[in-house]
Amino acid sequence: MEIGSFIKLQRVKQGMTQEELADGIVSMSYLSKIENQRTDASPEVISMLCTRLGIELNSEKDETIKEKCQNWFNMLFEQNDKSEIISTYEEISQLMSVVRSDNLMMFEIHKIRYFLLIGEYDKALEQINSLSEVAGSFDNTHLYYWYKFKGNYSSVIGEFTHAMRMYRLAEKKINQINISDAEQADIYYIIAITHSKLRNVLETIDYTNKAIDIFQREYNFIRCAQCHIVLGIAYRRIKMYEKAIKHYNLAKHLGGLNKNNEMIQLTNQNLGYLYSNIGDTKEGIKHFLEVVKDEKTKVTGRLMAVTNLIKEYYKIQNFDKVEEMIVVANNLLKQDKNDVYHRLYNYIVLTFEYAITNQDEKFTSLLIEEFIPYLKKQKDHANLIIYSNMIAKHYESVGRYKDSVKYYKLANLTYEEVVNL
Repeated sequence: MEIGSFIKLQRVKQGMTQEELADGIVSMSYLSKIENQRTDASPEVISMLCTRLGIELNSEKDETIKEKCQNWFNMLFEQNDKSEIISTYEEISQLMSVVRSDNLMMFEIHKIRYFLLIGEYDKALEQINSLSEVAGSFDNTHLYYWYKFKGNYSSVIGEFTHAMRMYRLAEKKINQINISDAEQADIYYIIAITHSKLRNVLETIDYTNKAIDIFQREYNFIRCAQCHIVLGIAYRRIKMYEKAIKHYNLAKHLGGLNKNNEMIQLTNQNLGYLYSNIGDTKEGIKHFLEVVKDEKTKVTGRLMAVTNLIKEYYKIQNFDKVEEMIVVANNLLKQDKNDVYHRLYNYIVLTFEYAITNQDEKFTSLLIEEFIPYLKKQKDHANLIIYSNMIAKHYESVGRYKDSVKYYKLANLTYEEVVNL
């Protein structure tokens, strides 16, 4: 990292103006030239600027920082204990605040990924906005991660079209930089996931196959299992159910070999959804129950499964079971109120609670005034189709045919939108 870029980044981080940093050392115009690599300042000037910034020039400590940074970067992409990731981050931050390091820019860029990983989405956005001021000095390696992590942020907030734009920019940098095969596979996998979110089935299959080819060579079986899940979803969407089931079972097998319970239950979730889609309610329920009963599974995963069970039992009019699953769901909702999907699951539970207890006024009010507008805003097409049809059928059953047609139309238009994505 060039010393000028380093000085600029530290000045911006500390909220210092050019005038404050330059005062008594150099003119503001000369400092601007230093920061933008348009001149080579003397070692004395650099030393004075760094002293004012509270930064020590120590090459030996920089080697230590480099090693710690690389270890921390790797931790952000594997399944690691969050407390260890946080403590390592704090340790490096302390070193970075007092020592001039060539790894500072990469560390600052990786902070975006870090904040997303620990659920601090506002801080991730603040970091993006802060780095935008110095992005003009990024080299190709910096740009690769800059685009990739900005894509990660857009994915987290559901802006998949923008995320894809960022990932494709990162992909274009691959041939210009030196990255590991594992990193290359990861960007292919992320692009595949984003194509999946955008319902681009053929592109999903293409990029997933690129990723799995590398993961297989690296003997990274958990990442291979993740790829099989994505392929299973893709083939389910084009109604190639046998091929989808084959990929899900491969994912489940690899999860079992690695004793990875999370992977096993993710596969059960997807198998449950597939069997539900093809009308095999009994098999769908079996797989969803596997997830709900497993207390080692994350609350989010169990909530997804239990809300699917509520739908399945409601479909076959087993209202006692619907009521039983609503109790389970409400207990789970109390455990994780900060989850990004908490609001969605809460709406689903309330919808069916009002439906089975014939609270028609609450049922229609919730769907029309809150739930359906929420689904539109989230662009959650699948659930929008389900609950538009549900309110339409309700209106039809009570003779409100005009309202019924309105919501059947919404469901049909949403379906056409999904097909044309």
